[in-house]
Amino acid sequence: MNTYRQTFIAANGIRLHVAEQGEGPLVILCHGFPETSHAWRHQLAALADAGYHAIAPDLRGYGASECPSAIGQYTSLDIVSDLVALIDALGERDAVVVGNDWGATIAWQAALLRPDRFRAVAALGVPMMGRAPMAPSRLFPQTDQVWFYTHYFSEPGLAESELERNVGATLRKIYFSASGDIGVRDHDTPNPFGLIPRNGGILDSLSDPPVMPAWLASGDLEKFVQAFSISGFRGGLNYYRNLDRNWEVQAAFEGLLVQVPALYLVGERDTGLAIPGMQQIIDAMPQLVPNLHESRLIPGAGHWLQQERPDCVNAALIKFLGQL
Repeated sequence: MNTYRQTFIAANGIRLHVAEQGEGPLVILCHGFPETSHAWRHQLAALADAGYHAIAPDLRGYGASECPSAIGQYTSLDIVSDLVALIDALGERDAVVVGNDWGATIAWQAALLRPDRFRAVAALGVPMMGRAPMAPSRLFPQTDQVWFYTHYFSEPGLAESELERNVGATLRKIYFSASGDIGVRDHDTPNPFGLIPRNGGILDSLSDPPVMPAWLASGDLEKFVQAFSISGFRGGLNYYRNLDRNWEVQAAFEGLLVQVPALYLVGERDTGLAIPGMQQIIDAMPQLVPNLHESRLIPGAGHWLQQERPDCVNAALIKFLGQL
């Protein structure tokens, strides 16, 4: 049963919807794409029971939070600024930041840029990466026949028209295909976050499972469907449309290290591990994160780690928090 409270907080000039539970030191939980704060339902309860004030915002552009109209208002700096403003609005000095998928990217940036406000970081799925040698639009592959999914997502209006055609089917396909339940991942495994044919869409190769995995109850899936049926996918897609802008801004911070204590967890069947060079990036992470307490592979789990393996994630988070 989900017993978290829901509220709205004015932060950084926008209105954010927040799920929260518990009292104590602040822990901010940042979701990924395509998710909402409800992705952290298991962690909210566990962290509250462990003596923490856990909050999970619908990040800007998602769920019931405000969705600014300008694409340029979805840079990583905008999202980090939202999190700092949340800490201020709650009257706290600092917080531990936790994230999965895009939320992990935001969490790493928050810890890198504002260690005075984010005293520790835990990331699921996406490791800390150094600044790429070229802009993402040049780095990620594309040919006349196929292009990497980030290129597809970056074209305004293109992905929205496909993803919003049937929100329920979209989420069922993406959640299942990126989960560990699809089985051992190899080059022939359909991947929503890989190469996409230019004459098709991201959903074409994904199956709509007749029954969803046990970790995603029908009521929980319906919460996600309702949220995206109202908000659409534009807000979340706008994060991808700022990949090059984020890369440009990061030039000013190149060489900085994440100095705060850190935890990294990734599912054995995470779609990200299929990206060439990803394992080398994970192995090299201590060079960028010298205070990395643990880097752990979770057997059998996929991309939605905190939903697929909540007990494992909860135990790892609470252990990590207890070491701070």
